[in-house]
Formats: sequence, C-alpha cells, structure tokens
Amino acid sequence: MQEREQMIQAYVEAYNRFDVEGMLVHLDENIQFENISNGEVTLSLIGKEAIRQQAEQSKGYFSERCQTITSFKHENNLCEIEVDYEAVLDIDLPMGLKKGDRIQLEGRSVFQFENDKIIALTDIS
Repeated sequence: MQEREQMIQAYVEAYNRFDVEGMLVHLDENIQFENISNGEVTLSLIGKEAIRQQAEQSKGYFSERCQTITSFKHENNLCEIEVDYEAVLDIDLPMGLKKGDRIQLEGRSVFQFENDKIIALTDIS
C-alpha cells in the first residue's frame, strides 16, 4: 500500500508542476482514463499516448493548479483518494468562466493497479 501511495503522490505532484512526463512514469501503456463530472463521463481515453496528448493540451488551460490529497482508501487492487482541487484559468471557457477566475472543488480519483503499474484512473467530481 505504501508503494501505491508513493506512486499516486508522485503522479499528483507532477500534475501540480505541469510535468507531463512525470505524470506518465507509473502508468501502464494501455491505461484507461475516465473523467466523470456530475455523474456523466466527460472524457474517456485509452493508452499512455492519448493521456500524454490530453495532458499537454490541458496545460494551457490553467496558469496554476493544485490537487491536495486529503485521504487514501485501499481495497484490493484499487486505491481511492479524495482531493481538494484549486486552479486559476489561463483561458476563457464557453460556460462563462474567464481567464483569471479561480476554480475550487472537491473530488476523488480511483487508481487501479496491476504489476506495479496504474492500469486505470477515474477522476470524479
């Protein structure tokens, strides 16, 4: 469990630094990623390269961003974290949010592990 927590912390720290390569270190080549917002899947990706492309693109959305892990919960090959998320937009968004607006939310992420790699990641907010 400690090794899994270290992998997750490394992923989150790389995310906070906009370090895409650091985010990918512990991901399986065929990782499955989903983002779920308000009960709806808003993004679904398969493969490390697809995640790389999305992560590179999304770097331009924010001037700063920070996920803070508030808890870990382990169950078999899954680890769920709760996070506080804060970001400052670097672009205007269609839903009315403007560059410079601060976003704050709480969410959770579920990491699935196999052979010391993250094979699935689901972000839920």
